[in-house]
Amino acid sequence: MSRKVIIDCDPGIDDAIALMIALFDPRLDVVAVTSTAGNVNAEQAYINLQALIEFLDPPRRPRIGMGPGPRSAPPVDSTFLHGSDGLAELNLPAANLHQTHPAEKLISDRVREFPEEITLLCLGPATNIANCLQRDPTFASQVGQIVMMGGSLNGIGNVTPCAEFNCHFDAESARLVFHSKTTKTLVPLDVTNQVTFGIDLLDHIPKAESRATHILNHILPFSFRSHRRHLAQEGISLNDAVALVALLQPELFEAVPMAGDVETQGDLTLGATIFDQRTVKTWTNNMEVMTTVDAASVKDSILRGIILAAKETAT
Repeated sequence: MSRKVIIDCDPGIDDAIALMIALFDPRLDVVAVTSTAGNVNAEQAYINLQALIEFLDPPRRPRIGMGPGPRSAPPVDSTFLHGSDGLAELNLPAANLHQTHPAEKLISDRVREFPEEITLLCLGPATNIANCLQRDPTFASQVGQIVMMGGSLNGIGNVTPCAEFNCHFDAESARLVFHSKTTKTLVPLDVTNQVTFGIDLLDHIPKAESRATHILNHILPFSFRSHRRHLAQEGISLNDAVALVALLQPELFEAVPMAGDVETQGDLTLGATIFDQRTVKTWTNNMEVMTTVDAASVKDSILRGIILAAKETAT
């Protein structure tokens, strides 16, 4: 039986790749996808999500929801890595925008429809998930699991010296989710950064024309160029695709129960994730945190997902 999943994302190059893989994986039943502000603003994230679903045309189209941005977000610009539209100026055909469904209502309705069956794959800032928790007191007990890409176990960030992008962008929402009485698995930056792809990834993109390869052949070269130009990195990490594999194949990771929190006030530390790793702990464990990863196997899993998506979208 396929696993029911809601994907909450801020597309985003790595979001697009994770979404592409998930939509065609027979192990998953993607019952909804929702957008949130992050890599791009809330409106652009929704446009990107609509366009990706419309263009990829999966056999089972999920309902699509649009989320707002956080009430206040730090001035963070990701366009240098993702392009002005978040998808490397891919210019997909404009989607036929259907009636807009609020993300928090769509997520809550689906979770209520399938209590304790749905896994939330949170690939962007946690705004929508926090809104659901605040909207519905029963939400935490009805959601099956939250798999969340975010945070940093050892205090090394990517948007500030100590904060990972998703938790920094909406620290209050991340903290609310961390403290919620839900079953949570965190896939932090320390782990996703261990799974890096070199430029030879481009050689693994199937040669046959497909809707998936049309996207990949545009966004991946852009990602390699932007990482080289702006970060002096020859490789890239597809953080959100790694989080998807953590959902599908948790046996490829080591998960450790931990007590985590998010800093919401500090001028230098906004969005930093803190874990009680003392010998004698006083905090109560509230999540599992992925600490190590079989990087080679995760890369193979991502490549298989890309190949399957290409096969299923052949033109």
